[in-house]
Amino acid sequence: MFTSKITGLGSYVPENVVTNNDLSKVMDTNDAWIQERTGIKERRHIKKGDGNTTSTMAVKASKVAIERAGLTVDDIDMIIFATLSPDMYFPGGGVEVQELMGMRTIPALDVRNQCSGFVYSLSVADQFIKTGMYKHILVIGSENHSGGLDFTTRGRGVSVIFGDGAGAAVVSRNDTGKGGILSTHLHSEGKHKDELALNGPSTSCWVPELIDKNPQEDIPYYPVMNGTFVFKHAIVRFIEVITEGLEANKLEIADIDMLVPHQANLRISQFIQKKMKLDNSQVFNNIQKYGNTTAASIPIALTEAWEAGKVKEGDLVVLAAFGSGFTWGSAVIRW
Repeated sequence: MFTSKITGLGSYVPENVVTNNDLSKVMDTNDAWIQERTGIKERRHIKKGDGNTTSTMAVKASKVAIERAGLTVDDIDMIIFATLSPDMYFPGGGVEVQELMGMRTIPALDVRNQCSGFVYSLSVADQFIKTGMYKHILVIGSENHSGGLDFTTRGRGVSVIFGDGAGAAVVSRNDTGKGGILSTHLHSEGKHKDELALNGPSTSCWVPELIDKNPQEDIPYYPVMNGTFVFKHAIVRFIEVITEGLEANKLEIADIDMLVPHQANLRISQFIQKKMKLDNSQVFNNIQKYGNTTAASIPIALTEAWEAGKVKEGDLVVLAAFGSGFTWGSAVIRW
């Protein structure tokens, strides 16, 4: 059986910076309120006319990842695209990336696991490569949140958190026999699906129903989140799934060189760091600059950590995510 490794990383965020002070001009909030609850100082939003969509941002990140892997688009055997915000209801973003990049008629798979999307996608890529079916797989996380958020005081509990951006990784057959993806671990708990959700438009709440809604009521085409409930579950599941990955590989917390958690909330990351007794050099966070970019957050953060020299050959890197579904997962990687 083959093993797989990440051979190239890339990321892209829109140029338009939206600060907490910018948001305070359109809703009842302020910089101190946002930072105290989330740790976020600013985020990037697509600006009308800048040419960015979920798919075009994915392409920009993917081109960098493929080049860094020393490959061309013709070497890619499959696309796995994680997003909750595709350009269209259907088809999914994977085929758009395939077309925009001029790729062969390779398979394109879309993964709808929200904040856990990249870890789930990485796991799928790992399995395809282990079986020998494919040699190079492009794994993408890309999100356009700003196009679907409620920028009023009513929606501030959600809208201040999310940003736009894309990250990509090339996962390749590990011919060296050294390192690579050691294991991935995935879970879900659907009974909590309504605690963080977007209810419409959907086949259960279609467009005519949305038009008839009273705009003063909860609007189903805006996301809803029970923030306290999500926080309490996240801190438990993060630690569980990180520990599960370490135990599966007979490793200890002290062996972690870099933990890259999904950038959901800086307070969650800080809680995990304190609980697991990790120092600042062992955890990478960039939510302060970008907000929560859902499926894109881990590949963007991992790319930045690698670019900064904080992820090096031989390092033990752990990725972990938790989000809507609820779904959660981890990946343990020897770089």
